[in-house]
Amino acid sequence: MSTGGLSSENRGYVERLHRAFSEPFTADDAARALDLEPGRSRRLVRYLADRGWLDRVRRGLYLPVPLDSHRSGQAHQDPWVIAKVVFEPSYIAGWSAAEHWDLTEQIFRDVLVVTGQRPRDRTPTVGGTTFVLHTLDPSKHFGLVPVWRGSQRIDVTDPSRTVIDLLADPTWGGGMRQVAEMIAEYFEGGHSDNSLLVAYGDQLGIGAVFKRLGFLIEEMDIDAPELIERCLERRTAGVNDLDPSIDAEGRTVSRWGIRVNVGVGSATE
Repeated sequence: MSTGGLSSENRGYVERLHRAFSEPFTADDAARALDLEPGRSRRLVRYLADRGWLDRVRRGLYLPVPLDSHRSGQAHQDPWVIAKVVFEPSYIAGWSAAEHWDLTEQIFRDVLVVTGQRPRDRTPTVGGTTFVLHTLDPSKHFGLVPVWRGSQRIDVTDPSRTVIDLLADPTWGGGMRQVAEMIAEYFEGGHSDNSLLVAYGDQLGIGAVFKRLGFLIEEMDIDAPELIERCLERRTAGVNDLDPSIDAEGRTVSRWGIRVNVGVGSATE
């Protein structure tokens, strides 16, 4: 007899895999959970994956698909747990961290992950979630705090590191217009820490960060005169676009060495 395309025996195996694993697992993990000989376990997980009852996360790594689903690709596992297991060393950053800290009301469907790996596919879909991957040397993996998702400890950028990353690459926040709103919430919502911002900016070592930060503080009338002075002290030579992902002209603010190629606050495009 079979149910939903599975024999009773295999359905029982899938149910046991669901109970045993809340994160990606290997055939050897399945062998221990199901009390099977390793060779039989490898054949079983391949069989289940080929028929859509397991998702292949990558070669040799699997996720159970819900029993009431007849195809893989539906979100059914915590994406942050998947990121931890599949892309480590890694952490949650950018718009995903901004959502976590309530710096934005926007809902982003993809999860932004910084990894020490160099994957060929920068936007893989795993377990029904699309991940946007950015590679950064582990020496730059700082400003992180742990959050617990079930039994898994997941690293996420703290609010100040999140802001510094958004200033370094506004695409991590969906573009400078959205980033400006996140930064305003950072200062207004009780997250601001001027010393941490400066320390993280220095540690990351991207001069345009301080140019964009100082310009935005003044443009959005944020009351942070000491931070403005510290940004001015760190201003580098040359002119940087406010949003380097946008190919547009704009006025140049010589005080900050910023070309305002996108409108934020009272800035004109």
